[in-house]
Amino acid sequence: MDITVEYQPTADEVVRAFSQGLRRQLAALYAVLVSVLVAGALVLFVTGNVTMAIALLVSSVLGPLAGNWWLRRRARTQLAFLCVPTTVRVTDDGYECRTDQSTTAMRWSMFSTVVTTPEFWLLFVNKQPAAFLPKSAFDARQQAEIDGFLTARKSVAVGDR
Repeated sequence: MDITVEYQPTADEVVRAFSQGLRRQLAALYAVLVSVLVAGALVLFVTGNVTMAIALLVSSVLGPLAGNWWLRRRARTQLAFLCVPTTVRVTDDGYECRTDQSTTAMRWSMFSTVVTTPEFWLLFVNKQPAAFLPKSAFDARQQAEIDGFLTARKSVAVGDR
């Protein structure tokens, strides 16, 4: 396999990719945060501090919403360098993204997991999102070739364990 395409990701696309990549970790973090806030609210209700209890309950609802808003805002400002014309090359060995300012190349063996979504291939190293490949950059034949390659690679990796 040797596929090369020219592509320019949008800011929304970059934010969606990173949001999807971080979703598992954020879900666990938000579950803990909400549990602690609700438990604290219950204690405050029992001890008669109703105002603080209500404040904690409101925080348990608004906290995750504010966290998602902050993440999206932060990603938009810090990841703007990704929204430039990019040459993406996908081979049997790995992938490379090249812009006027940078070149990123990673071998498939570096990735512990590749998650396929309708919009992206999300690439993880030790359960941490490391990169993404937008499916929209590739035509249907190229997407099928990459999907087939990643599926075969996943089967080999599972068989090796």
